[in-house]
Amino acid sequence: MATAVPAERDAVAHGLALPGAQVIAAGVGPARAAASTATALTRAALAGRPYGLVVSAGIAGGFAPHAPLGSLVVADEITAADLGAETPDGFLPVTDLGFGTVTHRPPAPLVAAVAAATGARPGAVLTVSTVTGTAARAAHLRARHPTALAEAMEGFGVAEAAASHGTPVLELRAVSNPVGPRDRAAWRIGDALAALGDAFGKLAPVLRSWNPHDQ
Repeated sequence: MATAVPAERDAVAHGLALPGAQVIAAGVGPARAAASTATALTRAALAGRPYGLVVSAGIAGGFAPHAPLGSLVVADEITAADLGAETPDGFLPVTDLGFGTVTHRPPAPLVAAVAAATGARPGAVLTVSTVTGTAARAAHLRARHPTALAEAMEGFGVAEAAASHGTPVLELRAVSNPVGPRDRAAWRIGDALAALGDAFGKLAPVLRSWNPHDQ
């Protein structure tokens, strides 16, 4: 399990009762998250105990009204929303430029099982390097990614690290604030952390029984 900061790590660890699981605070942003996750995966592989699943977890901004404060979102796609190039005709993702990837897709049966166990809504979770701070930017992202429910800063980095090891990935987020103008007085970080911990309390049976070789 890879979170950005210790508060998220502690919420996940408090809720999760799963022997053998490791929960790390991987750092903020896709680059730091990728490096920290790759390091943890490499250490486990070298020790002869490779992980069968990587989970990116934490709080996130939710696209209103689709993901209200305190709700849970499980990613059916993890997409880097700002990895590409600006052109006179608009933004082009790196895939349109002929290289790289911008999307990782978690295993659909696992996403469905997590949604059923926690009540999380499945949808796209966007990874951004700069958090959205205006209504115009929020509307632009939602127009480009119609299934997007949330934005955060680490999921794509964690997914890239998992992919480099051939390991499936999952992303689960609790919504602490709306995507758009930054009104810190309206944020509900404590409620989101509590929802995150509660979700992971329900996830242990799902994660324990899930076998990627059966999919």
